[in-house]
Amino acid sequence: MNLISKILLPGNILLDTESTSKKRVFERVGLLFENNQQISRSQVFDSLFAREKLGSTGLGQGVAIPHGRIAKLRDATAAFVKTSNSIPFDAPDGLPVNLIFVLLVPERATDAHLQILSELAQMFSDAQFRNRLIACEDAASLHQLFYNWNSTA
Repeated sequence: MNLISKILLPGNILLDTESTSKKRVFERVGLLFENNQQISRSQVFDSLFAREKLGSTGLGQGVAIPHGRIAKLRDATAAFVKTSNSIPFDAPDGLPVNLIFVLLVPERATDAHLQILSELAQMFSDAQFRNRLIACEDAASLHQLFYNWNSTA
């Protein structure tokens, strides 16, 4: 089992046909976290935008990993958004993104936060994994891809 499968709940996967901006994605995941983990949507939105102001969390290759610190959060939690429309994200390659992995960590995050980001970077640098995500049409299958990633290693 990988670190991501421990923090990405099946209900936190969103196939998003509506969002056309970073702001709208952050609003939608804020609502998702509020409904599923009782984390205030405004707190999620503000935290993600505060981090984004420090520099884009767009990785390139159509992927972004916005992340933020949340006061009183005990453990890291995550959401995954696959958008129908590619969204400008100021990625280093200049390409818009449609695979967005949102990570929330406790305000006083530990090394676990860095380990999670490292694992995400490994996952998304795998072109086959990205292509499988893009080809996936339902949330349950997307969750299974994350759950099974690197299970043979």
